[in-house]
Amino acid sequence: MLSYFARRALFMVLTAAMTSIIAFIVIQLPAGDFVDALAKQYAMQGRKVDEAALNNLRHQFGLDQPVYVQYFRWASQIVRGNLGWSFQSQRPVAELIGDRILLTSTISIATLLFVYLLAIPIGVYSATHQYTPADYFFTLIGFIGLATPSFLLALILMVALLNAGFGVGGLFSPEYLRAPWSYARLVDLLKHLPLPVIIIGTSGTAGLIRVMRASLLDELGKQYVITARAKGVGEAKLLFKYPLRVALNPIISTIGWELPAIVSGGVIVEMVLNLPTTGPMLFNALLTEDMYLASSLLFFLTVLTVIGTFISDILLVAVDPRIRFTKREA
Repeated sequence: MLSYFARRALFMVLTAAMTSIIAFIVIQLPAGDFVDALAKQYAMQGRKVDEAALNNLRHQFGLDQPVYVQYFRWASQIVRGNLGWSFQSQRPVAELIGDRILLTSTISIATLLFVYLLAIPIGVYSATHQYTPADYFFTLIGFIGLATPSFLLALILMVALLNAGFGVGGLFSPEYLRAPWSYARLVDLLKHLPLPVIIIGTSGTAGLIRVMRASLLDELGKQYVITARAKGVGEAKLLFKYPLRVALNPIISTIGWELPAIVSGGVIVEMVLNLPTTGPMLFNALLTEDMYLASSLLFFLTVLTVIGTFISDILLVAVDPRIRFTKREA
C-alpha cells in the first residue's frame, strides 16, 4: 500500500512539472510579450511609446532572455515559495492570487459536493425506477440542465432574484468586501455561496445523473445480479452490495477532471456574477500576456487535476473490491 501511494505521489510531481513546462511554452506562443501588449495599449490611448523605455522594461522583467531561461527562473522561484511578479498589477503573484485561490477552492469543493451528493441519489433512483414518471421527470431536467449554458442560467437567476428584491453578484456584501476574515465575514460568504454553486454545478449534475443511471442499469442487467435475485437476496442488499459499488466507478473516475473543469468552465459565470475568483484573473492575464501570473494560475489548475486524480485512485480502490494495491493493477 505504501509503495502504491509513493508511486502515485511521484507521478503527481512529474505530471505537475511536465504540465507547467507545456503551459509556460504555450503562453509564449503568441507573437510579442507583455511589453508589446503594453505598447499597443499606450498607442490606442494616444500616448507616445519610447522604444528605449520598452527595451528597458523587457530587460527589467527578463523578457529578453530565452524561454527556457525564463521558465527555470520562474520554476526556481516556485520551489522557494515565490510565484513571480505580475507585470500588469506590479505586485507579487502570490499576494495577488492568495485570497482568490482560497475563494476558488471553496467554490470548487462546494460545487463538487453539490454535484455528487445530488447526482448519485437521483441517478440511482432513476435506474431503479426505470420508465416511471419520476424517471421521465429527472431525464427531462437532466437534458434541460445539459442544454442550458451556465452563463445564461446565471443571467436568468440574477434577473429573477433582482425582481424579487434580492441582491445578487459577488461573494460578499459591500461591508465585508475588503474586511479581514472573521466569523461574520464567513457567514456572509456562506449566504452568497449557494447561487454560484447551483449555477456552476447544474450542467455537471445533469451529466452525472445520466452517467449514474446508465452505469447502474448496465450492472443491474448482468447475470450475477439476476442470479442473486433468483436466490432470494433482498433488493436493498443486492443493490448496495455489488451493482452500486461497481456502477460508481465511472463517477469516481471523473473527479480528476471535474475539479479543474469547475474552475475553468465557470469563468464566464464568474465574470457575470462578478466573483473574486481566479477565472477572470486568468482570462485577463492571458489577454495581457502577464506570463508569470497566467503560468501560476495554470499551475494551480494542474495541481487540482493531479490531486483530483489521486483522490479518484484512492476512492476506486476503496469502492471496487476488484482493484488492489498491487504493482500489476496499480
